[in-house]
Formats: sequence, structure tokens, C-alpha cells
Amino acid sequence: MIYADNAATTKMSELAINTLINTVREVYGNPSSLHSTGQKAKKILEDARVDVASVINANFKEIYFTSGGSEADNQAIISAARLGEKKGKKHIISSAFEHHAVLHTLNKLEKEGFDITLLDVHENGLVVPEELEAAIREDTCLVTIMFANNEIGTIQPIREIGAICRKHGVLFHTDAVQAAGHLHIDVEKDNIDMLSASSHKFNGPKGVGFLYAKKGIALTNIIEGGAQEKGKRAGTENVPGIVSMAAALKDAASRIDEHKEILSKKRDRLIEGLKEIPHSALNGDDKNRLPSNVNFCFEGIEGESLLLLLDNKGIQASSGSACTSGSLDPSHVLLAIGRVHDVAHGSLRLSINEEVTDDEIETIIKDVKEVVEYLRGFSPVWRELVNGEREYIL
Repeated sequence: MIYADNAATTKMSELAINTLINTVREVYGNPSSLHSTGQKAKKILEDARVDVASVINANFKEIYFTSGGSEADNQAIISAARLGEKKGKKHIISSAFEHHAVLHTLNKLEKEGFDITLLDVHENGLVVPEELEAAIREDTCLVTIMFANNEIGTIQPIREIGAICRKHGVLFHTDAVQAAGHLHIDVEKDNIDMLSASSHKFNGPKGVGFLYAKKGIALTNIIEGGAQEKGKRAGTENVPGIVSMAAALKDAASRIDEHKEILSKKRDRLIEGLKEIPHSALNGDDKNRLPSNVNFCFEGIEGESLLLLLDNKGIQASSGSACTSGSLDPSHVLLAIGRVHDVAHGSLRLSINEEVTDDEIETIIKDVKEVVEYLRGFSPVWRELVNGEREYIL
């Protein structure tokens, strides 16, 4: 079996597993309890906060633990909106291909009277900083642009975007779910005010993540109850999950350059091999993308059939975000970069890790070629294309 769906979730590392198990066994107290067992849990929780902060060059007091990236996205965006609303600023800028945790939150705010501008990401899947700056208005309260796209892997010019926001006095949030643990992040140098991350994307456990919020930003509670997380996120902290996440993040961050070198070569070979398939196209910029990400469209086929047949061959991949796998609609990300519906339906996302061997890369190339050819043999759309009854798009 070749697992090539790491953008959906990663396998927990042995370090994360062992840390989780040891913490479950040895640190079972409630961090809010005043007795020694509770304070032991409090100590290890705060140590994890320091470790997470150190990876992104933040102060530990600026880290809030959450259930994952979606919750962190929601809290960051809603907090910025409420702060803006108090000042009469109700304009938010984002991009057309953000994760639905961002887009759906923006839709909710739009119904409340906020004005939302979604920037074009163009064919290469990149936000143009000059277009962002031109979109900023006197009433803009937030810019939220993802660090790296979860489907096509393109890496945004975050530092430049952050500098523009800082220049205009606008809060800048980035969904760094795909970037944390895989790319170098420095919230000070990158001019980031708020950042969201999720543990299971960098070999930690599911159901835990964190929000970075720069000192001075008043967060709006989206979960009410107790006074945990400095009163900004109620609920007894998931101490084992948090400690395991911190261990996984520090470990991943220590090997970013090593993994980038290994993965980039494998990624580029995959791209080279799949480009040999007639009437196919790489989605997103060919270089300015995550080292693990390859996303292609193949004309004349359906992505779901491609995934099922690849799974039968032992290759596990996806057609886009796992969060929308039940949808029959084509990916909003692919539509945002200009792919038409028919082509967007025939997409394949391969997200590899450093354990995938060179031989397995060649197997993926060979099997994708075979499955695409097989599916086209049954496709009425492909038959019409071959017979000249309709024009090729790719």
C-alpha cells in the first residue's frame, strides 16, 4: 500500500504516539485543579505551550490550544470581525480558494452585514500582493490568506502580504494548517497577527490544534464555559493530545530542510511523469508549492473513478480536500484557478511524505497512466474528444 494522502491527515509519529501514551498514563490530573496532581498537568501543559511558541517565534502567552485548525480559523476571523465592528470597520479580504473553515465563516459574517472581498488567485494559484493592497479600504478590519493551499499546495507570499497589512494597520490572519511543521514560520518576520494550525497535519494526534494571537488582540470566545486558555476557550484541556502535538511539531520543525530536499525531488519526478499523460495539466505553480504536493487534472475522466481504481492498486490518494469528499460539486479551488467544471471533476491530489520510496513514485506514475487510459476507454466524453465532436480543453 502506498499512502499518498498526507494533506488529508498524516500518520502519527512514534514520538507523538509514545508521548501521548506516556502522558495518558502518568499525567491524568485536571490542569485547573490546585492539588499536586492537577499542577503536574498544568506544568506539562504550559511546557507544551512554550514548545509550540518556540517553533513559530511567538511568546508562549500568545498560544491558545484548540480542537484543530477549523476552530482556530473560526475564532481568529470572528475575533477580528468583532474588533473591527466596534470601530465601524466591516470589510474583510480573503481569497477565492481558502479552506471552507474560512469561507463558511466569512459567509456567516456576510449575512451579518460584513462586506467580503475574495481576491483572485489566478491560474498559478497565487495571490498578487499589489492586488491585495489595492483592495484594502479605510473600513478593512482583516485580511485572511492561507499560508499554503490544502488542495494544490501553492505557497503564498505571506511575508509580503503581512507587511502590506502592517503598513495599513489591518489585522492579518493566516490558515497555516498545511504549512506548520512543513515550512519555516516566523510570526514576527512574517508580520502575522493570527495563525491557525492542526496537529494531525504534522504527525500529531487528531482533535487538537492551536491558535496564535499576537499580544493585544482581544479574542472573542466561541466556546463558553470555564476559564481555561486565559478565559478564551472553555473546556478542560486535552493535555495528552496537546503535549503529543507539541512534541510532533518540534520534531517536524527540526527536519524541515531535510524533508524539503527529499520530498522536492520526489514531487518533481511525479510531476514530470504525470505530465507525459496526454491532455493533463498540473494545478498550481510548478515550483512555488509544498514539497509534498502534486495535483493534476486529466481530461475526459471522473476523479472518483480514478481514486477507486488506484485504491484497488494499493495507491491511496484524493481528489481534493477530505472535508468536502462527500460533495458532488467540483473543487472550488480548481474553479478558482480557472479550471472548467468538466476538467475539475477529473482531478487527482497526491500528497507524499518522506517514507515514499523512489520505486513507489515510479509505481504511482505507471498506475495513474494505466488507470487514466482505462477510464478514457469507457468515457463518452473522451470518445467525443477523440472523434472531434468537441474540442480539447487541456
